[in-house]
Amino acid sequence: MTLAEAIAALESRFTVLAKKEFRGDFSLTVERTRIAEVCEFAKTELGFDALNNLTSVDNFGSEPRFEVVYILYSIEGNHYLRLKVAVSEDALEVPTVTGVWAAADWYEREVFDLMGIKFAGHPDLRRILMWDGYPYHPLRKDFPLAGRPSEVPDVAFSKSAPLEGGPFVTTPCAAGSREREPRSKQIE
Repeated sequence: MTLAEAIAALESRFTVLAKKEFRGDFSLTVERTRIAEVCEFAKTELGFDALNNLTSVDNFGSEPRFEVVYILYSIEGNHYLRLKVAVSEDALEVPTVTGVWAAADWYEREVFDLMGIKFAGHPDLRRILMWDGYPYHPLRKDFPLAGRPSEVPDVAFSKSAPLEGGPFVTTPCAAGSREREPRSKQIE
């Protein structure tokens, strides 16, 4: 099945809210509540057998503020399809697609952790990078660059990390890696 045929099949079966094409890549915005059905159809009927990525976008200052983006890949057809759902701040919940692709598990946990978007029906929706109880979502655009105060002490760094002279940094020079890097193995 070609990509054009797959898109036509999706458009005939589901409501496509927006369709964009850029340099041969297609993005279809579908209804948020039906994303699991759309993904199931794309996998079983259209041959998009791999979830290449699942991420989110914060369109701070616009409504709806968030988008969840699913990048699907067809191994047989050798083409990609990007599906998007709009998520407003009033309804920060999207149906999970872990029943379609098991790989969605950690992607959805990451989006939940860093953006605060929940995935209804997810088997283990908990933070994956930040610690339990952390009240913020650090990839949101309104999160300050300097961070926010927390109750957890600085356990990773007690002072600023040096920018040079670390264990994996060598000084630029004309010498080869054996002379620059004392830990490299000597081949005799």
